[in-house]
Amino acid sequence: MNITENKAVRAVRDRALTLADTGRFYAALDVERALISEGWPNARRMMESELFRQTIHDRCAAARTPH
Repeated sequence: MNITENKAVRAVRDRALTLADTGRFYAALDVERALISEGWPNARRMMESELFRQTIHDRCAAARTPH
């Protein structure tokens, strides 16, 4: 993996976490679809990690929970 690819991976993951924190999404699949609709070409590949999908799911749930 080269430096440019590392930056691209980080950018997609950062955007996914930002979307999850909005509270508008219920699951990792919803965030993945939003990323794809925004034009992130490697979104599906970035969301293949089960650990990352769980993190996104947990953050979606936390964002929807009233504080």
